[in-house]
Amino acid sequence: MTGQPLARMSVEEYLAFERSSEEKHEYLGGEIFAMGGASPAHATIVLNVAAELRAQLRGRPCQAYASDLRVAIAATGLYTYPDVVVACGELQFEEAGGVDCLTNPSVVVEVLSPSTADYDRGAKFGHYRTLPSLQEYLVLAQDHVLAEHWLRQGDGSWRFIDATDLAATLELPSIACRLALSDVYERVFAL
Repeated sequence: MTGQPLARMSVEEYLAFERSSEEKHEYLGGEIFAMGGASPAHATIVLNVAAELRAQLRGRPCQAYASDLRVAIAATGLYTYPDVVVACGELQFEEAGGVDCLTNPSVVVEVLSPSTADYDRGAKFGHYRTLPSLQEYLVLAQDHVLAEHWLRQGDGSWRFIDATDLAATLELPSIACRLALSDVYERVFAL
């Protein structure tokens, strides 16, 4: 969460409010927080990642979604909109939230903004880690080439890998995909 909460409300009130809102908001502990608009670099990176994953997942039991699919994290009560999310197998949704609060993402991708970088790497990743389905968390800088990739291990711990070279390729083993950083940062940084 960044900034001051806009209002206090119940989960039910938040979900009703969010369904009629033109803007997106995160929800935690009874408070809602506005999600700011994205820069051109941020939007380009999100689109690049979603397009690459969508193409690689075609015909397979996983699906990539960009920016508008809300994720509900029951263990912590966070409702948020990851920049890119991949869900595999049968989609599971929060009962109270209807069909718009996914509860079983396999991969989550966040593109860092100056105002959210610490939150995305810290507290937000803490929320995501409580999701039993989550196997990989990828954080991408938008102002320089940087990919921070966490992979859940068999014992529940997380292994960290980072890359800072446009020639690097990230392996996403849980979904058998690869992301070349040159593709991720296409039209943002030159090779």
